Amino acid sequence: MADSRKVANGFIWRLLERVGAQGVTLVVSFILARILKVEDYGTVAIVSIITAILSVFVTCGLNDALVQKKDADEVDFSTVFFFNLAVCIILYALVYLGAPLIASLYKRPYLVPYIRVLSLILVVGGIKNVQSAYVARNLLFKRFFFATLTGTVIAAGVGIWMALKGYGAWALIAQNLVNNTIDTAILWATVRWRPKKTFSWERLKGLFSYAWKLLVSALIDTVYNRLYQMVIAMKYDDESLAYYNKGDSIPYMLVTSINSATDSVLLPVMSESQDDPERVKAMTRRAISFSSFVIMPMMMGLAVCSEAFIHWILLDKWMPAVPFIRIFCFGYAFWCVHTANLNAIKALGRSDLFLRLEIIKKFMGITILLISMQYGVMAMALSSLVSSVLSQIINSWPNRKLLGYSYLDQLKDMLPNILLTLAMGTAVYCVYFLKLPDPITLLIQIPLGIGFYVGGAKLFHVENFEFALALLKKRRAARQEAEREE
Repeated sequence: MADSRKVANGFIWRLLERVGAQGVTLVVSFILARILKVEDYGTVAIVSIITAILSVFVTCGLNDALVQKKDADEVDFSTVFFFNLAVCIILYALVYLGAPLIASLYKRPYLVPYIRVLSLILVVGGIKNVQSAYVARNLLFKRFFFATLTGTVIAAGVGIWMALKGYGAWALIAQNLVNNTIDTAILWATVRWRPKKTFSWERLKGLFSYAWKLLVSALIDTVYNRLYQMVIAMKYDDESLAYYNKGDSIPYMLVTSINSATDSVLLPVMSESQDDPERVKAMTRRAISFSSFVIMPMMMGLAVCSEAFIHWILLDKWMPAVPFIRIFCFGYAFWCVHTANLNAIKALGRSDLFLRLEIIKKFMGITILLISMQYGVMAMALSSLVSSVLSQIINSWPNRKLLGYSYLDQLKDMLPNILLTLAMGTAVYCVYFLKLPDPITLLIQIPLGIGFYVGGAKLFHVENFEFALALLKKRRAARQEAEREE
């Protein structure tokens, strides 16, 4: 069973990596948004639909299978590495040849070179993915911290330089590609694992028997999530897609800092406890309760402050993105419910159940999308929020029996966080009535929101606040102990 100190260290390093990388990415995205045209973002968004869908095949669910398998060894890791790399090379060749056809489907022939260049990220992913699985399995998230942060900073410099030189959409593509390439190179330099000259079809079949259901689930989920963007790209213009994407990406970058840290640590730790449902239940409860304690005020704060923030930082040209930001903030506020429940199901080895849930959710979501797409992009965004709420209930439903932990129980665990977040949001929103300039409004809203939330958590002895303090103390004690041992 994983040592608690190792788990805590893993979570903290993964959290630092995500917060650092997403923080840099967020700041750079604001700088680029001021320099580039709105339609440049629409162009890259269309190309990203293709690479996002194909990236699902890069892992084939085999990364999760390596983490989940109790006795995975060098043969398993090497087999998956060579298989992944071969799949990625074949995929890139198909995309390169099929780029003109893809561009014609969107009635935008100028997309061909963008598709061919950005799709190189598939090959980079094939080189990186097994290293990532090795890091996750062994909770070596300190490696991720240095690799990701270095790649993000260098890529940021490249993107800003190209934007200032007038390269337009190419600046965004180069930033993405450079980031992943440097990240991969540093990970290979710092992680000791290397593929051995071995390959086993039997091992691959065994891993794939678990992974194929996750692959189909991930493919359904990715296609579904990108379906909204595909419809907007085909039915509406590039600017509409850019506003929709910007409204999604800003809260997404913030929430994934916490969610990715939780997600990366939960699966390997839960998998070690897969024979102890009570322990898995306890970890699921902690993940939902603590993650919502951190994520909900972030999303509420962004939703309330978005108008002043966008107007001041990104200028008037991005103001149509504000309603989308607010809609997606409310959806992402509960994202931890999806993550924790699905990780529990995967850790218990129920990939068959995972697949069934995806099919049900996507059938429901597509039905809602088909109805809303006739009424405009805003109606589509609202429909995605409805789908997100219904998906929470669906994802939690199996754990009512598997763990004895129902959706109602989960809401009860989150209730103190929800009430405190609503109170904080109300207090922060009242600042708008002062009719102050945007910078001053934000300078009041942000400290007020943080002070109100932290003060309220301390005043009412919110359990998650005390847990966070205990976690920090444990981390400090571990660091001091390590220094004494040295």
